[in-house]
Amino acid sequence: MSRFAVFLAALTFTAAAYAQTITFGASVQLTGPVANTGRYYKDAYEFAIDKINAAGGVKVGSSQQKIALRLLDNQSDVNLSVRQYTQLLSQDKVNFLLGPFASNFVLADSSIAEKAEVPMVQGGGASDEIYARGYKYTFGTLPAASDYFGSTIDAMAKLNPAPKTVALLYADDSFDVSVAKGTRELLKKAGMQAVIDERYSTNASDFSVLLSRIKSQNADAVLVAGHETEVLNFVRQAKSLGVNPKLYSFTVGVPSADFRRALGKDANGACGMTAWLPSPSLADQWFGDAEKFATAYKAKYGYDPDYHAAAGVAAVEALVNAIEAAGSLDHGKVRDALAKSSFESLYGRIAFNEKGQISLPQIMIQIQNDKVVPIYAGKGFENKLEYPLKPWGQR
Repeated sequence: MSRFAVFLAALTFTAAAYAQTITFGASVQLTGPVANTGRYYKDAYEFAIDKINAAGGVKVGSSQQKIALRLLDNQSDVNLSVRQYTQLLSQDKVNFLLGPFASNFVLADSSIAEKAEVPMVQGGGASDEIYARGYKYTFGTLPAASDYFGSTIDAMAKLNPAPKTVALLYADDSFDVSVAKGTRELLKKAGMQAVIDERYSTNASDFSVLLSRIKSQNADAVLVAGHETEVLNFVRQAKSLGVNPKLYSFTVGVPSADFRRALGKDANGACGMTAWLPSPSLADQWFGDAEKFATAYKAKYGYDPDYHAAAGVAAVEALVNAIEAAGSLDHGKVRDALAKSSFESLYGRIAFNEKGQISLPQIMIQIQNDKVVPIYAGKGFENKLEYPLKPWGQR
């Protein structure tokens, strides 16, 4: 063989090695009732993959490979989502899976991954039920639902005077039931009485009966585990009925600009929690830090990222780190590398426990003067909580 032929063969081999792609597949809510949150995952997956590809892609052994994303719209239908994850594996032949949004979707879809023994890393489901099944191929970048109100209740216990009576409301899906179960124990340990402990139907629009009970019981604080549309309805109806507890907090909505736009001045005073804020102290291999990521994300998509987006990016990074650590696309080897993960990301330290879930403290936040303000983290108060809340007309 001539030197030229050898040179051409070498070029062909090198080009082929770099032309190879690793395909990540996901079914996400791009339309339907929860598309507003589903977009965070679509945008986060695309943004992270584009950034990693621009830096050269993923090193797999001696080859450098780019990532392709196969993304399907489940239309906010869990049954369609299950069929689409089956399609991603059986027809599209994707290498690895990223998750959908919402715990009930993750519960169903992760069973497809487990049966096929294909790693799924998801940042959309936090229900304790996901991790109680002994699955080996499901990994999550949201902290446990049962501790979502942990920082809030710690902060409440340190107030003077501390709330004594609490109304706990929660939707009837897996995530919110897990939140309620954990919150009961947290309230009990804090010496607070749940004068109302009520489950309501997912997508409920009328909270008038529950609000009347809250008013009659004179509950000091109200904790609501639900979806953003439910929370918006709750706040609007609380104002119209003149229900004004000293404090109220929600599992969703509060960190997002959409929540503030929807309620205007009535959003002020609302408390919530987040596992992530775009701090420059959160270093990242790909984006530099969380603040730089947030700036670049908003410049591209036109809205601020919240913890959903950060958890989605962390899911992509976890898979990439595991592939490089394994030096292989073998599902079992990548799964084992995921189980041993320990790295810093723009979202925080990613290290999965034996069940496949990370542990991150929730930061209690409150909307003050139309802005999200961090109030309480694990080490104490960061800013002053507006407590008790002003009357509705003064916010």
